[in-house]
Amino acid sequence: MNPKENPVLETKSADDLDVKDAFAEFMSTFEAFKDSNDERLAQIESRLGADVVTAEKVDRISRALDQQKRMLDNLALKRVRPALGGKGSALPSEHKAAFEAYMRSGDERSLRALDIKAMSIGSGQDGGYLVPDEIEDEIGKRLAALSPIRSIASVRQVSSSVLKKPFSITGPAVGWVAETASRTQTNTATLAELEFPTMELYAMPAATASLLDDAVVDLDQWISGEIEAAFAEQEGAAFVSGDGSSKPKGFLSYTQAAESSWSWGKIGYTLTGKAGDWPEDDPSDVLIDTIYALKAGYRQNANWVMNRKTQAAIRKMKDADGNYLWQPPAAPGQRAMLMGFPLVEAEDMPDIDNNATPIAFGDFARGYLIVDRAGVRVLRDPYSAKPYVLFYTTKRVGGGVQDFDAIKLLKFATT
Repeated sequence: MNPKENPVLETKSADDLDVKDAFAEFMSTFEAFKDSNDERLAQIESRLGADVVTAEKVDRISRALDQQKRMLDNLALKRVRPALGGKGSALPSEHKAAFEAYMRSGDERSLRALDIKAMSIGSGQDGGYLVPDEIEDEIGKRLAALSPIRSIASVRQVSSSVLKKPFSITGPAVGWVAETASRTQTNTATLAELEFPTMELYAMPAATASLLDDAVVDLDQWISGEIEAAFAEQEGAAFVSGDGSSKPKGFLSYTQAAESSWSWGKIGYTLTGKAGDWPEDDPSDVLIDTIYALKAGYRQNANWVMNRKTQAAIRKMKDADGNYLWQPPAAPGQRAMLMGFPLVEAEDMPDIDNNATPIAFGDFARGYLIVDRAGVRVLRDPYSAKPYVLFYTTKRVGGGVQDFDAIKLLKFATT
């Protein structure tokens, strides 16, 4: 059997593949996808309609590509993830040793002693204890790898509950002047202020007594691994569409305006010209319009953001020269490219629908700011779910648009 006829059956489990093999299989599947999609396009041109079997085959291979890409990303992440066992680890700091004693047995005497030594008072049983810096750094690294918007946005750590950022509405007053000429007084800049409050995000992993008693198990890595997915999922949704009430404000929640009537404080959009669908002729043109709606200074570091269903639709498109718009990553751990710009897959982006904005394009490092309040707290609870021990883990996160010029949307509508 030709392996291109049914590449889905060739997909192996992540346990049987290393990153190199997984990447080779992914590229092989993409070649099979191109062959099948070329056949579908040829049928459309010759018979004014693709064969149902061919269309289903293209969709099946496209789903296999999505599955293999997720597998490849997971394998790349696993390679940089520390082992769960504690062998060969560095000597723990005083805080880390005290925190491990609290995690394993509930002994908080050492942590209280550290609070006294630091001339501070921990919240103890009321709010838990701050995790050591090593664990907080590990959680931050994993969130950056798992949370799609966090991986491309600016991230700032603060010690207060609200970050206030001033910005100039009118821009700086500047001008040309001769070397020896007198300088006139510049106009006073008009300033406004953006506020980014931090909201509480929590997870509650559970452990068995045998896990806590096992000295080989590294509890730092265990709790980081348990909460990473929960934190990444919740904040990922908030950064896209959060309403700003008890959660960050997502970039899709701001007022949107057509590029012709855009003003500061709004997110600009371009139109497909067809309600809920791509235009019938040259659909790639609307992507080009979206790219050039962004000013040149922002395009240098721009990314596409969309979910996998939208990505699957774009994967079938070609430019005027017959080249596919979507290109696979050049190496394991890298991103797919769309028209020369990296593509970030965010499942919380909306699907293609009437008046929906399922595609974002912009320099998110300049456009969206994530605010992390320093400190991750853990409260040990051995009572609520006996015989399990719960670890109520909290961190405070905020977010919002800081530069409304830096992000553009593609709206599937006529107006």
